[in-house]
Amino acid sequence: MSMRTFLSFALVLFIIAWSSSQVASQSIIQEPTTEPAGSISEVVATSDIKWGPLNPARGDKGPKAGTLWGDRTGSGPSGFLVKFVDRFSSPPHIHNITYRAVVISGLIYNGDPNAKEVWMPKGSVWTQPAGEVHITAADGHNNLVYVEIEEGPYLVRPTEEAFDNGERPVNVDVSNIVWLDASDITWIDQTTKPAFTHGPKLVFLWGMPQDDQLSGSLVKLPVGFSGKIRSRGSTFRAVVIQGRPQYRMPGETDVRTLAPGSYFGSTGKSVHQVSCEAGEECIVYVRMKGKFDVIQEPPKK
Repeated sequence: MSMRTFLSFALVLFIIAWSSSQVASQSIIQEPTTEPAGSISEVVATSDIKWGPLNPARGDKGPKAGTLWGDRTGSGPSGFLVKFVDRFSSPPHIHNITYRAVVISGLIYNGDPNAKEVWMPKGSVWTQPAGEVHITAADGHNNLVYVEIEEGPYLVRPTEEAFDNGERPVNVDVSNIVWLDASDITWIDQTTKPAFTHGPKLVFLWGMPQDDQLSGSLVKLPVGFSGKIRSRGSTFRAVVIQGRPQYRMPGETDVRTLAPGSYFGSTGKSVHQVSCEAGEECIVYVRMKGKFDVIQEPPKK
């Protein structure tokens, strides 16, 4: 073997090992766990949300917004819901900050004002860069999206103030999402863990799932799932995108059924008891600083 071939082979092995460590760090596992002490948790059901105008300048003519966490009018990060009436279409505009969004229901178009609309259904995601001219339109009877920002306030500005911050818009239709299951994510230790015929799945959307780093993922829980989502980082925020999962807050006995758009989160290490007993699969968007595990409990005998 030549030195060049040997070095190339060694480089490939290094890349594989590094990639494996990144993926395995945020895995689907099937192990029991206990609830850590000292965590602070919260839950906001859609029925608890107070709605107001997204853009106060447009008043009742514009979309409605409801806060889930943070304060979009302040200087820090926040997450909120936005409702659009059927056939809504905004004028061309820009935002002062970049935002990410997930479609919860209805059909949404977000893009160039002169382009043909490509409607994004439930489960689709997009990123809108700051300063980029665009429109947002809706085509459904119940158009609802989740929006999050890293730095507020969230403002709407005219196209005359457009600028290029170096970012580019990203639109991902739900049909283009590739889900990973336990065999994909924990394949290094697959022989040591029991297999589930229908287990949870993940897709990593943005960021690096490592200690003290932010990332965004979608978690899909199959019908009949019962288990836990264990947060091992400093902040954990989850928004229900699809289904009606049953949720029990750490340290409590009451179980709540969370409709799409509901939120649960925590600071510090915590364990969230979640099940998806009937109807359709449950999909949850998870924003995490650090690592988390999805833990499926064995079926009751």
